[in-house]
Amino acid sequence: MKHIKYILASIISFMGLGVYSQIPRDVPNPQDNTPVDFTDPANIIILIILPLLVVVLVILWRNKKRKDKSQQ
Repeated sequence: MKHIKYILASIISFMGLGVYSQIPRDVPNPQDNTPVDFTDPANIIILIILPLLVVVLVILWRNKKRKDKSQQ
């Protein structure tokens, strides 16, 4: 029974090394993130205006669809 515990403990400890070795080195990681620069107009358009525009258009489309369905 002791041997099984040691074998399982060693397998679990080596699994952590395998997971760590899977992190790519040349791509951005969560630790390397920087805050969004809102002084750039492109960031404002892409991150604020476009999502708000999509939400407004979806709400208008659903209301129009609901009105058309109720009129039939």
